[in-house]
Amino acid sequence: MTHPMQRRVFLMTVAAASTAAVGTSAFAQAMVDEKDAQAAALGYVADAKRVDAKKFPKFAAGQNCAGCALFQGKAADKAGGCPLFAGKQVAAAGWCSAWAKKA
Repeated sequence: MTHPMQRRVFLMTVAAASTAAVGTSAFAQAMVDEKDAQAAALGYVADAKRVDAKKFPKFAAGQNCAGCALFQGKAADKAGGCPLFAGKQVAAAGWCSAWAKKA
């Protein structure tokens, strides 16, 4: 059985590698739709205040995409890229179950 943390690290590594291969674009990217299959599978919400804490018990107040190691925007950005949603942006105030604290 794979340890959940090992799986998360693997998924982040694969996602980061695929993003690096694609590169960044100079044009504005679309925002992730919460109803998108990938977003729904990860429990993504554009506003972390709406996280279902019973469904996602690892969620803690104060967690959001801007504070996630995967967030590719700057601290002051309202949205930024995320390798889990290639070609789309996530809200800085958002959250998903792949959240990992920035180092």
